[in-house]
Amino acid sequence: MRFKLDENFGSRSARLFPEAGHDVETVAEEGLSGATDELIFETCIRENRCLLSLDLDFADVVRFPPHKTAGIAVLRLPKGASLSLLERFVSGLLNMLDAEPITGRLWIVEAGRIRVHENTMIEPNDA
Repeated sequence: MRFKLDENFGSRSARLFPEAGHDVETVAEEGLSGATDELIFETCIRENRCLLSLDLDFADVVRFPPHKTAGIAVLRLPKGASLSLLERFVSGLLNMLDAEPITGRLWIVEAGRIRVHENTMIEPNDA
């Protein structure tokens, strides 16, 4: 799977993806640090990459509809979380990919669980 890591992830977290057999790029590597959330979202759609972020704004399914994407995962870390806890959250997400597809979905990754937002959009032709 192809991932895009938002600017709040460093190289230690990024290395977990290729180790698990996934392609990864970071917002910083593409020169998108400081870019608007909308530009990052559109870039992920264009590149067919699942977005991984700590930014809760990406959990807004009206503003950033996951059904248009290769997936969105938002990690909700406790305040003052360590880098090792961040890596455990990322590892949990990567492990869940073996059992559950993320494409077109929003995953909220929290301590001890991953909440999956299903697409409830009804297209006009389906009604």
